[in-house]
Amino acid sequence: MIILKTSVPSTPSALRRESMTNEADSHQPSLNFDADTYLSDSLRRDDLVALNEEDKTTPVMDASDNAIESYDDLKLDRDALVGATIDTSFWPSGDGIKKRKSSIQVKLERTDRKGRYVLTANDPEIREILRRGIEREEVQAGNRKPRTRLRDLVFTRQFTTFDRQNPASSESPFFGFFTLFWIAMVLIFIQVSMHNWRDYGSILGTNQIMKLMFSRDVIVLGLTDMVMFFLCFECYFVQLLVVKGYINWDRTGWVVQNIWQSSYLAALVGWTYFREWPWTHTVFAVLHGLVFIMKQHSWSFYNGHLSGIYKQKILLKEKLNQLESMDPLDSPPASPIVEHRSITTSANYVGFADPSISSINRNRSTGLQASTNFTNEKSEVADVASAIESGKPLDKEQMKIFTTIIETEINTLTTELQGKSPDNSNAYPSNLTITGLFEFICLPTLVYELGYPRQESINWLYVAEKTLATFGVLAVMMVISQAFIYPPVAKALALKEAGLTLDQRWREFPFIVSDMLFPLLIEQLLTWYLIWECILNVLAEVTRFADRGFYGAWWNSQTWDQYARDWNRPVHTFLLRHVYHSSISTFHVGRHTATFITFLLSALVHEMVMALLFKKVRGYLFWMQLMQMPLVALSRSTLLKDRAVLGNTIFWLGLFVGPSFLTGLYLVI
Repeated sequence: MIILKTSVPSTPSALRRESMTNEADSHQPSLNFDADTYLSDSLRRDDLVALNEEDKTTPVMDASDNAIESYDDLKLDRDALVGATIDTSFWPSGDGIKKRKSSIQVKLERTDRKGRYVLTANDPEIREILRRGIEREEVQAGNRKPRTRLRDLVFTRQFTTFDRQNPASSESPFFGFFTLFWIAMVLIFIQVSMHNWRDYGSILGTNQIMKLMFSRDVIVLGLTDMVMFFLCFECYFVQLLVVKGYINWDRTGWVVQNIWQSSYLAALVGWTYFREWPWTHTVFAVLHGLVFIMKQHSWSFYNGHLSGIYKQKILLKEKLNQLESMDPLDSPPASPIVEHRSITTSANYVGFADPSISSINRNRSTGLQASTNFTNEKSEVADVASAIESGKPLDKEQMKIFTTIIETEINTLTTELQGKSPDNSNAYPSNLTITGLFEFICLPTLVYELGYPRQESINWLYVAEKTLATFGVLAVMMVISQAFIYPPVAKALALKEAGLTLDQRWREFPFIVSDMLFPLLIEQLLTWYLIWECILNVLAEVTRFADRGFYGAWWNSQTWDQYARDWNRPVHTFLLRHVYHSSISTFHVGRHTATFITFLLSALVHEMVMALLFKKVRGYLFWMQLMQMPLVALSRSTLLKDRAVLGNTIFWLGLFVGPSFLTGLYLVI
């Protein structure tokens, strides 16, 4: 014999009902399978399985690209960002995604009588599992749309815009302008090289930049980069302690990891100051170190989240084994609320592995009703919920259904632990390997997943092509920097060394800015093309990484937030998951505050790089980064809204003038 007890915490809806019900509702609820005691009225229909008013009135967004264009219109919880399971869906902002309760916490207590147990459970967990079970039935019946997976939006098979393998590239009406740009770059390279060869006997002219890059500590820089790479494996040992149960991720693990990442960055910055590196060494080491930090963070926090799910699954399986070893009542219940269903054949019922359970006839309603009893819901899950609410004994069929509900929850957790891995070989915790972490560090992505779209083979001819393009772009950048950027920079530094006052230097400021306008714009474009089109494509091809969506059409941006999303997709995806949405779920802030936190972090990192580059803190780039937020608000106002040409013009003016203006400020002041 089994006694089912539920401890029901007070909820707002429950408190409202208690004011209208008799005092009998406040007694300790319990369910005895031999009908000795009854379950409290606290487990009501609207608390157990009904969706709240926001869920009923808010439609699920379509999973098309158009429906999810604006990330800011989505509000996700922490589990959704990291886990992003098949149960995670998009909901319009304001309602958010309802946090999935943890698995049912079942406790079985032996009594003094042989074969008699007391089964206790936490009411919110039962309510959530029953609700999820009815949702699955509604999806199977076609009365509810299935929830889409967040991770489907992150990684897909695609090529970069300017890649020759992209069919849309050659079919673009602007294909000729791309060809013209590179013809212009080659001609500039030839022109400058000819003058340098005539005047200095070298195509690089006086060659100060090359000498600066290779004058000292080149081997030390390489060793530093190698040490940074191997230090990333610290997170593997932390996760090993977590999965073995030595530390708890939610209590200790995440604190240890954040302390390590902060120490990692502080040591790197301190090392660059200690070695007194030139700006070329410093920028390379710091930017590469930031990439390693973001990879460590994503790998650690994703697996830390999965560790909690893994523990839930183990606990649930243990309780399920105990539950299956019990004997339910042989006779059907005498509840007037729950009617016994006839047996039919239906093998396609989602989540029900036992044919005897899936064969129960399902006369479902058209949707979930916000009623106060389960008579309005005609499904197996609702039958079990009705029996629990009514306080009547459960028969064998209902006991099987209750068992199957738990099994379905286990299957859901298993799916979440498997992620996008094509098989169970990389499911958590099997993914916690040195080789797996090594592979992720080498992949051209900053967001960790259990599986990525991969190519079948490596095109080594393509690798050679992109590698050659990398060195070609570097050569063009070197010539342009030496010919057009180094002279005004040297002039600005000479003004300060000559002891000129700030007022005297300000008089030269407009000329310094104008001299660097075109060179810095070209260098900015070439640097972007070098990293996001050449280097990342080489890494993607060597690692067979099929998602080449490293950037979007940022050159068509009408607002600064659109530019921030499109020009650097890997970093944007990282900030979206681990900063923006984590701020919403962790600190319970609104999307505007989360946007400010994201921009603030980005501004601090950019200013740190400028401080290391110029060896002084001025805050110019920091404040200009934050100024993007009011500019975004302005672009959405009636003044600029739906004015594509004007918005794109303002964007390009900022991108044109901004770099030279900022560089001039750091040099002159």
